[in-house]
Amino acid sequence: MDTKGIKEAIQWRKLIDVLLDANQYADTILKGGQFINVITREIYPADVAIKGEYILLVGDCTDLEGPSTKVEDVAGMYISPGFIDSHMHFESAMLTVTEFSRLSIPTGTTTIVADPHEIGNVLGVLGMQEMVKEARNLPNTVYFTVPCLTPDAPGLETAGRDIGSGEMAELLNDPLVLGIGEIQGFSNVRPVYQHAPELIDDLLASVSYAKSINKTVEGNAPALFGKELAAHIISGGTHISCHETTTKEEMVEKLRNGVSVFMREGSSQRNMAECIRAITEEGMDSRRAILVSDDVVPEDLMEMGHMNDIVKRTIAQGIDPVEAIQMVTINAAAHFGFKDRGVLTPGKKADIAVIHDLMNMTIDSVYLKGKKAAQQKELIIDLPVYQYPESVKRSVKRKPVKMDDLVIEASGSRAHVRAIKLIPDQNLTGSAQFQLSVRDGKVQPCLQQDVLPLLVIERHGRSGRTGKTFLNGFQLKRGAIAGSVAHDTHNIIVCGTNYEDMVTAVNRVIAMSGGIALIHDGRVVGDLPLNIGGLMTDEMTGQEVSTRIAELHRLAEEELGCGIHVPFMHLSFLSLVTSPEWKITDMGLIDVDSFTILPTVLKEEG
Repeated sequence: MDTKGIKEAIQWRKLIDVLLDANQYADTILKGGQFINVITREIYPADVAIKGEYILLVGDCTDLEGPSTKVEDVAGMYISPGFIDSHMHFESAMLTVTEFSRLSIPTGTTTIVADPHEIGNVLGVLGMQEMVKEARNLPNTVYFTVPCLTPDAPGLETAGRDIGSGEMAELLNDPLVLGIGEIQGFSNVRPVYQHAPELIDDLLASVSYAKSINKTVEGNAPALFGKELAAHIISGGTHISCHETTTKEEMVEKLRNGVSVFMREGSSQRNMAECIRAITEEGMDSRRAILVSDDVVPEDLMEMGHMNDIVKRTIAQGIDPVEAIQMVTINAAAHFGFKDRGVLTPGKKADIAVIHDLMNMTIDSVYLKGKKAAQQKELIIDLPVYQYPESVKRSVKRKPVKMDDLVIEASGSRAHVRAIKLIPDQNLTGSAQFQLSVRDGKVQPCLQQDVLPLLVIERHGRSGRTGKTFLNGFQLKRGAIAGSVAHDTHNIIVCGTNYEDMVTAVNRVIAMSGGIALIHDGRVVGDLPLNIGGLMTDEMTGQEVSTRIAELHRLAEEELGCGIHVPFMHLSFLSLVTSPEWKITDMGLIDVDSFTILPTVLKEEG
């Protein structure tokens, strides 16, 4: 037996002593509440007794109340297991683990499973290990699932570091690493099989190793059905999740095939309402339906909440409140094989959310391992600010760009061009073609058609390439927006109404060594430096970042006329080559389904 097992047995004995020795008592009793039993899907009156980090008893706890027991009156409230976010990225919030937790804990989230493949794409093993190191200092529980491949599409994009099966032993043997994260490298099943079969072999080597040490594997199966879905499930070792399910039909097929469907409800990708129809309309069992945030901006965390808000939205779709809570507690615990959380029964960790308003998921208080951590939406424990080492900073290795680097060229007076079609609130994109004017050899943006230049500039100091195409549907009226957050390889992405402002925006991001920049008429309208890998910041608190991003959203709308909400997040997903249909990388315009690079300019006229 290992040391952990021995310590656990000692704790169990202490709990037994308290239960059976008339002279020993609970540390805390939550008294008079309505208990949410996620095992039986019931609500009934019950007290909850806590000793140390553990649940001691659920029921009548009168005999466990001693002279030093702290009794919390929760009459009229609901006692629930703390919520679990089973799939998310701290980098998408642009916050460190600490600052995200500072905003998340008061909303009832007590356990997070994060996928650090964003920082992995930029900084490799070092970046991910630094994030894990930070998580060890926190009172909430933060686990990780790590990428087994970066970049996701070798030959079609350039990452800062390359990761494959050779790095798995170094990453997977950390106790906070549950297993392999979303296997995006085999999301495009047929094109990968036909054009890059070696990726499948390396993937299976990683998965085989993970399974041999009892680690999990998470899937990524957008729009996969039939044989392609079956191949993806098998590639992950037969027990996988998918957080890219966007239709009722996908949900039905994946549930029937044993996939844990992570119903995503983030800031810019919201798929739960469509997925949940498999349960509300088809009566399917919900035990493998799990709610996740995936990507959420700090502004939404501050204003709406975290998993509590997603549960609230799910209830609004017609799901029973207890069933919705199961989707962020016991269902998640079952998927990952958690033995100590997800339910409130004797001996489990006392991670608890006390809910004031069940339908609106208003959280009154939160307990982490038996200690009250938040009350009335405020954190009441100390989380010291965490500073990252210099080794994960100054990650932008690109010299300033010039106009000639960014323009899309064509001869004649008109050009027939391809463009990515943005789909609001989705990772998926469409494809389109347009006729645009050409002036002085440069293809011009067209605000009337909402067709703007979209570029990705490699910033890791490896390829030096710039990919160029057009974007339809971004609804930008003035200026340009650039950022170093561009999934998954996180090169610099820029879109603008004119090339001059695009140059200024890119150079501002380079000067900040990563971040977001809004430019109009050659001046900086607003910016946000992201010093950690060009993805996150340890120079501001979560609240300060939230305020700053909210201001940038306002400026994007009012100063630049952008009609898309959370525009930076929408922009960042336009380079995600594992999600259909067209995307852009430093290599150019990518047809995701055919695994090919397409020319942007189809025909020149005049």
